[in-house]
Amino acid sequence: MSSPSDPYNIAITLRETAQRFPHQRGVIAPIGRDKGGRVTYSQLTFSQLDSESDALAAGLIAMGVAPGDKLVLAVRPGIEFIALTYALFKAGAVIVLIDPGMGAKRVFGCLDQVEPDGFVGLPLVQFLRVLNGRRFAKARFNVTVGGRRFWGGKTYRELLELGRTRLPSDRKPGDSESSRWTLVERQRSDAAAIIFTSGSTGPPKGVVYEQGMFAAQVDAIRDFYGIEPGGMDVPGFPLFGLFNAAMGVTTLIPEMDAARPATVDPAKIVEAIENQGATQGFGSPAIWKRVGGYCADRGITLPSLRRVFSAGAPVPEKVLAQMTATLVAPGAKMFTPYGATEALPVASISSQEVLEETVLKTRRGAGTCVGRRFPGMDLKIIAITDEPIPSIQDARELPRGQIGEILVRGPVVTREYYRLPRATASAKIADGDTFWHRMGDVGYLDESDRLWFCGRKSQRLETDHGPIYTDQVEPVFNTHPRVARTALVGIGTRPNQRPVLVVELESGAWSRDLERELLKLGACHETTRHVSTLLWHPKPLPVDVRHNTKINREALAIWAAKTIR
Repeated sequence: MSSPSDPYNIAITLRETAQRFPHQRGVIAPIGRDKGGRVTYSQLTFSQLDSESDALAAGLIAMGVAPGDKLVLAVRPGIEFIALTYALFKAGAVIVLIDPGMGAKRVFGCLDQVEPDGFVGLPLVQFLRVLNGRRFAKARFNVTVGGRRFWGGKTYRELLELGRTRLPSDRKPGDSESSRWTLVERQRSDAAAIIFTSGSTGPPKGVVYEQGMFAAQVDAIRDFYGIEPGGMDVPGFPLFGLFNAAMGVTTLIPEMDAARPATVDPAKIVEAIENQGATQGFGSPAIWKRVGGYCADRGITLPSLRRVFSAGAPVPEKVLAQMTATLVAPGAKMFTPYGATEALPVASISSQEVLEETVLKTRRGAGTCVGRRFPGMDLKIIAITDEPIPSIQDARELPRGQIGEILVRGPVVTREYYRLPRATASAKIADGDTFWHRMGDVGYLDESDRLWFCGRKSQRLETDHGPIYTDQVEPVFNTHPRVARTALVGIGTRPNQRPVLVVELESGAWSRDLERELLKLGACHETTRHVSTLLWHPKPLPVDVRHNTKINREALAIWAAKTIR
């Protein structure tokens, strides 16, 4: 059994993959189109990717980067992103990842919290760094991926050349096994990355990922889904490209803006899968909604795909059905793993199980089944409270079937938020030498030990009729053919909130007849019968930036309160 103090650097996974499969393509990225409109690609084998990241790491060390230095990585998904990520790991640096889509004010707030030692990013990122020079006075290690102007530092190409001069002279290009360059030694408990939450239900927080946690995630995902080397993944979320390299799976970078998955061109995703024979894909429900609808309209199937993963929010039934219909290879499945930035993966369920077993319960107000726990993961459901819980002895565990707060414990669960001791204390519960993480979600375990998600804890309603949970209510109304989606919000203060359902339509205008139909639908179920106020939202409901799926109910509550007045 490994110890937190054991020497370990997560970048060893790429080196091991390069030694086992040196000539397998490691990463493929689109770089344009030829005169015939066909996509052209750039690519590196695993051996070449390992060699390039070795050189970049040596260059970083030559610049003065030391173990534990915090470097912001702000690069578009592609070969450079993956090579730099492993280079930073190899050099012992701590990678800082912030979603730029959360807005400038929040991004700068995250940067102020971290106080980075440098930036590895696009020209615009370096320009903003210089423009805010006093704010980032500690940022002395800076690399530009693209054209450099007046801000100094190294370019990607210069860093690569500098590093190559520092590698052993007998090293052959692309030959990992002949390299005598060793990874910077780290321990399993050392920080490898600080990844900020999207801030969709509160201020974004920097989640500290330890070296050993990345390794545990790779093992959990690979073993649970039976992922074998030699496959090819289209990751709609850049970080999953790192898991691929560790599992011997080729990463095919999709043509899309990773910060805006809801705007993805589905034709380009389908084209990539068909061009390269991709065997799996990962994305938010927003991506698969567009891809599934595109394929359904044109009768397209994707015979090369063996697995499709969707995470970030509950996946609508229609999306599950449409994407499942594209999977025609024997044994091919779609999965919806459940987790969070602080703990991933926790549980999983296949689309087949949802469509054949649990969706009828969801339509009747039971919540969304997110499946069974991963091996090594512990789950508890406790009485809901918004207060910190110092010890697990202070929590009241609830019986099966009763809705409460979801707790998780296991090797993929992060230990702390960076420089936020109060947030850490609120989210973690001590249990002897271990700890539990409070997911911020509410739900329950059924008699088959499956976990059901009923909504975010912060978005629950406390009314005169008792508690009401968003994910028990909204799916009931979403069954109406004219409804695109709904959002349950509370007006007033707890425990006397008034439930209001905000409705986005597929098409057409709001009418009194439609309102009566929805109220009649809600009256048929215990979880929805007290929802009697409906509001039509004339625009698409506001959603989070990262996944373009999580509804911003906090903003809608403010809108609803003003509208009702």
